[in-house]
Amino acid sequence: MADSFEENHERMNVETASHSPVYEIVQTERFRKQYAGFWTRFWAYVIDLLIVSAISGIIIKPIFRVVDATISNPPFLLFSPYKIIVLVLFLAYFTVMTRIFSQTIGKMIIGIKVVRKDGEKLTWGTVLFREGIGRFISKLLLLPYLLVIFMPKKEALHDLFADTIVIHEQSYEKEVIEVRQLREGEQLQGGTIV
Repeated sequence: MADSFEENHERMNVETASHSPVYEIVQTERFRKQYAGFWTRFWAYVIDLLIVSAISGIIIKPIFRVVDATISNPPFLLFSPYKIIVLVLFLAYFTVMTRIFSQTIGKMIIGIKVVRKDGEKLTWGTVLFREGIGRFISKLLLLPYLLVIFMPKKEALHDLFADTIVIHEQSYEKEVIEVRQLREGEQLQGGTIV
């Protein structure tokens, strides 16, 4: 009796296998923009810091010297007026440049730009959230910048906040997409032939 049960079970498996649709994996290739990695973004950021520092040194410091205001570090965790103005300049530079050009001067030199994940144009809301709130948090903590190393799309914390990614303008990666399809001539449930 045990033999007949095993034989019936095997026969059912063979019948089920012959009636189940057979799939084949079809691979397609496409090229997409390459994500900008940590070092690429780091050097663009260094260039941008030099530019903001130069603007501060050429315009803001002389104004403070003419008005005879102090530029020194304030006591006990307070921001001096100079530091507040430089912070506003820093955030305004990144926000305006990213909104208008999708990149800062540092990103232009390196050849990378900021885009939304859904492919739409950057809006003021997205850029303010990314460059204002997101970058301010990242600048305070510093560690969120290191997320770029570990994230699959090389996003920093401020990219995650705003649903943006940073891509190379002239560099592409091959992406292989695998799709499972029914083989031609196979019968679907209900008698439909593909």
